Amino acid sequence: MSDINRIRNFSIIAHIDHGKSTIADRIIHKCGGLTDREMKTQVLDSMDIERERGITIKAQTVKLNYKAKDGKEYILNIIDTPGHVDFGYEVSRSLSACEGSLLIVDSTQGVEAQTLANVYQALEINHEVIPVLNKIDLPASDIDKTKKEIEDVVGIDTSNAIKCSGKTGEGVDDILESIIKNLPAPKGAQEKKLKSLLVDSWYDSYLGVVILVRVINGKIKRNMKVKLMSNGQEHIVEKVGIFTPKPNDIEELNSGEIGFIITGIKSLSETKVGDTICDASDPIETALPGFKPSKPVVFCGLFPVDSSEYQKLKDGLGKLKLNDASFSYEAESSSALGLGFRCGFLGLLHLEIITERLEREFDVNLITTTPGVIYKVHKVKGEVIDLQNPSSMPDPTQIVKIEEPWIKATVITPDEYLGSIIKICQDKRGIQTNLTYSGNRAVLSYDLPLNEVVFDFNDRLKSISSGYASFDYEITGHKEGNLVKLGILVNGEPVDALAMIIHKDFAQSTGRQVCEKLKDLIPRHNFMIPIQAAIGGKIVARESIKGFSKDVLTKIHGGGAADRKKKLLKKQKRGKARSKQFGKVEIPQEAFIGVLKINKET
Repeated sequence: MSDINRIRNFSIIAHIDHGKSTIADRIIHKCGGLTDREMKTQVLDSMDIERERGITIKAQTVKLNYKAKDGKEYILNIIDTPGHVDFGYEVSRSLSACEGSLLIVDSTQGVEAQTLANVYQALEINHEVIPVLNKIDLPASDIDKTKKEIEDVVGIDTSNAIKCSGKTGEGVDDILESIIKNLPAPKGAQEKKLKSLLVDSWYDSYLGVVILVRVINGKIKRNMKVKLMSNGQEHIVEKVGIFTPKPNDIEELNSGEIGFIITGIKSLSETKVGDTICDASDPIETALPGFKPSKPVVFCGLFPVDSSEYQKLKDGLGKLKLNDASFSYEAESSSALGLGFRCGFLGLLHLEIITERLEREFDVNLITTTPGVIYKVHKVKGEVIDLQNPSSMPDPTQIVKIEEPWIKATVITPDEYLGSIIKICQDKRGIQTNLTYSGNRAVLSYDLPLNEVVFDFNDRLKSISSGYASFDYEITGHKEGNLVKLGILVNGEPVDALAMIIHKDFAQSTGRQVCEKLKDLIPRHNFMIPIQAAIGGKIVARESIKGFSKDVLTKIHGGGAADRKKKLLKKQKRGKARSKQFGKVEIPQEAFIGVLKINKET
């Protein structure tokens, strides 16, 4: 049995790309978790897409043995967390399983927006935080300035901050010694009843659902009957193990330890993250507080380019859902795009990752409709509905008001880009709430409607600031907005896939842009095609695609030519009117993709 005072559970938190996974690699190597031959970069990032993009998407865990300078053996449990705003829910549950955190700050970049968000989460649950200044081997590294920034912006003492380089391995010994000295051991009693926290779960095609647990009191042993407190289900523990980072089977997990159990559960929906697991034969009375469930905030339609790939898309979404409880989808059909799915995501990066995985792992070509958010529509009879899809918006006469989600955004930027960034925020209907400085960097707080941010805000922020500004947000609630449904009609027929909910002030200009874009992208037919943007019954913008004109008069000559010309032109006009009435306008895929790009260009 391991001594609980010799255990240290800690998380590694930082802004995206500040070196969390690299430092985790160094610590694993130093503690002998993997041999030189088994080591590779980003060893905890198991997905191809994580390795390619250099980002962490799923929190990973590893148990290491470390012999400290005092000669004692310690157990270190690391949880490597994602740094991106969309995966904040992964960070919150990882932090809840630990007592302390390593805060990694890039000494060439300083404090960034997500550094701030993640540190505040750690401090909220009373974590001991050790500041680590990474990338000191780079010429642009400025240690004193970064220390001052951490003290000014985050408010943490940096007198014993550790200087290190994930690349060269310098300072890793100091990090390990600081973890032993400064982070508290877990509290818990071996002799008490079993109380453990369900930190994460994922689906393995051979083993079923694998559950990552942090044991708080008591112990989990093989063949023990455990109970999930949220749904009262009881299961026999078939396997107990730890990650070193390779999975290793063991007999039992004691209090203070982190490991995995396998109980033969087949459905991920039965394992709620943040649930409490206790002994079925001797249950505890009160469950742990758990976590806030992660709710999708961005919705869009996913349709296969080739309708015969619908089943392939459905199977792919089902398999991704097995390992990502925060992702949701339901079937929908569109007259323009055929059969597809309405999907919910935690943010734009989450959407991008899912669509990229569908295309790569399941070989499906996709069309993605414009991302939108959930609106609360208050109807005349007092009913409130959640609206995700603009095409299912009720008649305007039935609506009292529409509320849209708002966020509190934090932007950290070098001073020279501040003016341009304030302008973007104001263009997006933002309200400034705070502005502070640390050296030549500004920390800007804004209240913004999520709908304005969701599509291209981050891209524009990066391009305006040459990549130096960083952005983080949290959703604060819903506020009433002057919102309308902008419908697009082609040849008098509404195109549901192009409908959007938009602020009234921007509706006319956006409608005009969409009409102009479609005029260029829809091919000419034998008849004239009107393209219109409408708010309710009112047309706010219009373009026309001229029809092909066949010259029916070339062969006419001789007497009575004028009458015959009139007759032929009349006949041609009737033919065009009939073909316009019965002719179907095919809208090519490029037209939908072109309209999606409009928001990015404006």
